[in-house]
Amino acid sequence: MIYFFYILAGLVSGVFGGMGMGGGTLLIPVLTIFLNFDQKLAQGINLLSFLVMAIFSIYIHYKNGYIVTKNIWIIIIAGVISSVVGSVLMSFLPSKILKMVFGCFLCLLAVVEFVKVLKK
Repeated sequence: MIYFFYILAGLVSGVFGGMGMGGGTLLIPVLTIFLNFDQKLAQGINLLSFLVMAIFSIYIHYKNGYIVTKNIWIIIIAGVISSVVGSVLMSFLPSKILKMVFGCFLCLLAVVEFVKVLKK
């Protein structure tokens, strides 16, 4: 039965990730809240699954002309550097702190999206 929930979490986060909305914003809470994974383990699983999903998503989006490659190396280099810094920082923080930071991020994201809807 638990494998059903693993598969469901992967499918739903894959759909959201493929659409470019960030499957991790759904996968991490599902893994930590409903499946009782440790925050660090959930984030690691999210990163690994994101890597695989991103490869296929990039191919499809590029094929459809939705990716602009001008100045892409600036974004890639900045992303790699900040990923390394974030990973090193994460290794020193307890899971409880990471859970609170991620929760604050989701709340901030919700407020920003709510304000966007109100402006329209």
